[in-house]
Amino acid sequence: MPKYVNMADINSDPKAANANTDDPEALAIIEHLFFAYRDFVGEPDAILAELGFGRAHHRVLHFVHRNPGMTVAVLLEILQITKQSLARVLKNLIESGYIEQEAGTDDRRQRLLYTTQKGAELAEKLIAIQSSRIEGALQTLPAANRGMVRTFLRALMNNPVTPLESLETAAKAGHPAVKSVR
Repeated sequence: MPKYVNMADINSDPKAANANTDDPEALAIIEHLFFAYRDFVGEPDAILAELGFGRAHHRVLHFVHRNPGMTVAVLLEILQITKQSLARVLKNLIESGYIEQEAGTDDRRQRLLYTTQKGAELAEKLIAIQSSRIEGALQTLPAANRGMVRTFLRALMNNPVTPLESLETAAKAGHPAVKSVR
């Protein structure tokens, strides 16, 4: 599967061609995912809009905050967006004082990203809102079934091993080019 999906290629996916598009359970889940995502990002979207930011800014802020010192290359791998798209969003966040970048200690060409105090406060505010929603939803499940939520979400991913997990594994194995991202 290509790293970046071309919308014109979606119909050529053999799994999609064999999918039962009339399955009421699958259709209900699709709609629940649309509505859940809308509500999950709704309040953070409103806060970010007041600052002139959007969802791309939110994703960058989130991952940089959770992984201080992350390189631009790692962030590109996680977000799977173009350098041009990331450059625009990073420029906004840096100029607004939410993120700062430093040259790498081993390789001065690397750009290491950090949230500023202002950026950390915004990231924590957004995380608190979304964590509260997730915790409320998890409270509706028996404790023994909560892990199934993560299993289900991983099954929806093209690659259930996230770029962060791949980097953590490489760091633990002592790969010289990779430092722990968390």
